[in-house]
Amino acid sequence: MTRHVAPPGTATPVFADKIATRATLAQRIAVIPRPMVFTNGVFDILHLGHATYLARARALGASLVVGVNSDPSVRRLGKGGDRPINPLEDRIGLVAALESVSLAVPFDEDTPLELVLACRPDIIVKGGDYTADTTVGAREVSSWGGRFESIPLLAGRSTSGLLRRMRRQGS
Repeated sequence: MTRHVAPPGTATPVFADKIATRATLAQRIAVIPRPMVFTNGVFDILHLGHATYLARARALGASLVVGVNSDPSVRRLGKGGDRPINPLEDRIGLVAALESVSLAVPFDEDTPLELVLACRPDIIVKGGDYTADTTVGAREVSSWGGRFESIPLLAGRSTSGLLRRMRRQGS
């Protein structure tokens, strides 16, 4: 089926179809290909590190579901009083727009555990600074026969580092 994109500002972008809600999650998960990979994050200022990480995560399976922290959950993470820089609507839209992402879904809890349990992924993925022991949901995924994977981070590519450089240049 060919999709036709209307002129800017007149229609919802095609990638918006890749954003799920908690209410639609079960139905959406039921039709995506397996093995399904799951990861989560803030994705505040999308950069090459994010795009590379998500592409590598997707390469581990047939589909990739990304949990995106809500604005209140980002503030509870203690990343700084001005975070998130971008609101959830912008962050989840950019994540969904990436070719590697099959489905993006917000979560408001302090951890993505409820989302992991709802998705029941075959593979749970985090960046190289995480282990199976420090990844919420890894034990549960292993309990149903799935696995944990760690993806090396791109050196020098982080939102926190980007914000530090921008603040130094602005002062």
